[in-house]
Amino acid sequence: MPVRVPVVPEYITVHLGAPNEAARNITIPFIEYITNVATSEIYPSFPTDAIKANILAQISFALNRVYNEWYPSQGYGFDITSDPTYDQTFREDSQFFENIAVVVDDLFNDYIRREGQIQPLFAQYCAGKNGSTCNGLSQWGSVNLANRGFDPLEILRYYYGDDIQVVYDAPVEPLMSSYPGFPLAVGSAGDPVRTLKIQLNRIANNYPAIPVISNLNEFFTVEMERAVKVFQDIFSLEQTGEVDKSTWYKIKYIYNSVKRIADLESEGISEEEATLLYEQALEYGDQGPYIRLLAYLLSVIAYLDSSLPMLEVGDVFDDNLQEMLIAFQEKYGLDADGKLDVKDWPVLLDVYNQLLESVPSKYYDYRDEFYPGYFLSIGMTGDDVKRLQQFLYQICVRKKNIPGVRVDGTFDSLTESSVKAIQKMANLPENGVVGPATWYQIVEMSKS
Repeated sequence: MPVRVPVVPEYITVHLGAPNEAARNITIPFIEYITNVATSEIYPSFPTDAIKANILAQISFALNRVYNEWYPSQGYGFDITSDPTYDQTFREDSQFFENIAVVVDDLFNDYIRREGQIQPLFAQYCAGKNGSTCNGLSQWGSVNLANRGFDPLEILRYYYGDDIQVVYDAPVEPLMSSYPGFPLAVGSAGDPVRTLKIQLNRIANNYPAIPVISNLNEFFTVEMERAVKVFQDIFSLEQTGEVDKSTWYKIKYIYNSVKRIADLESEGISEEEATLLYEQALEYGDQGPYIRLLAYLLSVIAYLDSSLPMLEVGDVFDDNLQEMLIAFQEKYGLDADGKLDVKDWPVLLDVYNQLLESVPSKYYDYRDEFYPGYFLSIGMTGDDVKRLQQFLYQICVRKKNIPGVRVDGTFDSLTESSVKAIQKMANLPENGVVGPATWYQIVEMSKS
């Protein structure tokens, strides 16, 4: 499975002052930022190995801020400040030293971390002049070590510990917000949901009033909604149970705080916590439940909108699915690149739901058969659950191996057992959650 690894941003936004100070923000290439910091923090006369050790610490410090969205999670519109009280020295009009710039060019996408942790080390450092010490690297102390023959990694391990390792050639990508771009609520699914579950459960260790979420899968359940509401209550947010941008970043900020991510001795983020169930974007060759969802949504949209091509699609992102997606992207003003990323999902779901609300009269007889556009799971209530139960009832009265259900609009354990039995028969994941593939299977079986 892919892991949400840190990336080196192409650009970084620097606040020219303390966080709360009224000052300008400037956005510059990351490599230019590091060259400026290195020129401002150390001397070009330092031994080369000391320069390299210091620059690796400076890169890691900045990437820790970026990876954990330290300032955006607090509502700021920048990634880092120029104030050394909070971050690293940055001077807007600083003149670069050539030998330092050469080292930065070589190292700008390398960083350090602790073994077993994903996030870049919050590599604190200080000048270390006149025998002074700090919790982290001493800049002048690194000079002494380099003169004694220490290489950059040995210098870094001297100050930060023997478990320090260097990550080389991290990917350089545009900086993206971790927020998926639309609110998450009961019925949502995907890696952002799983990430929230992990974060809420860790926060619950420090705030035990928050109920622990039992299943760390990718589905936003009623159980998760309860945990979100308690979190919102504790931190004075509106208790909607939905995770909008403000709740998303409040959860992220509190998670970073309880794990002390911005701390030299951080609890850290493990590879397991950063593991993604799916790639962040769906593209040619992919397969799995989200391909089924994409295929289903595009097929129904094309069925109801004759201007879009309707082709045979299945569980694999193939030529036909790509052609349908490109046609959809072109019609609705999206980047027609044949990939589905986070900015495309809300448009796709919005179009699907709007078409369902305005189904032409000739399709009224089939309207109940359309998938509601979100994942149904235990604890949910409403008309869509009742529709599901009606289909299940038609199946179980004919197939005695399918557990019976009550048609009452409440997704209870009986409904879940019935769904799981059908999933087993259809070789679908037996999770009791009704996505598009399970919904389609249930509807078709009810007609048999």
